Amino acid sequence: MDKIKRFLPHVLALFCSVIFLDSLRYKFTNHPNTQEIFGRLNDWAATLGADGLFAQTGLFSQYVIGVGELVASALLLLGFFPALRRLQGFGALKGLGIMTGAISFHLFTPLGIDPNNDGGGLFMAACAVWLSCLIIAVIRRDEIIAGLCGMGRALIGREKKA
Repeated sequence: MDKIKRFLPHVLALFCSVIFLDSLRYKFTNHPNTQEIFGRLNDWAATLGADGLFAQTGLFSQYVIGVGELVASALLLLGFFPALRRLQGFGALKGLGIMTGAISFHLFTPLGIDPNNDGGGLFMAACAVWLSCLIIAVIRRDEIIAGLCGMGRALIGREKKA
């Protein structure tokens, strides 16, 4: 069990990073599939009075999401180094957030689970990455908590003992 706990996060981190990094060639080159997906989302947002939210300069543009995926990948991969292990947990949390958004938009907007007519492959990949990030976050929970406590101490400071 210890071997699984030691190696599984790395295998899952590599899997998630490959998926995230592969998607960047579509997002950063303005691929027609990306235009279709973010165009549909922007049209849906416009019906709610939030036109431009998913446009190329919008808050949730393909470029913003792509940068988030790039950062998540970097954190996941940096976690391979023992001194940077806690970054893997934070990368998993970032990936979990990104994929929660992706899955939600596939399920609860007109985008649907098969926007590219690929049999739902994009949606299934998002679900697999979401689950993988969740598993990494659970396994790395102690490192995540330690990192958050360290950030809290750095921001708030400690009381000095007399």
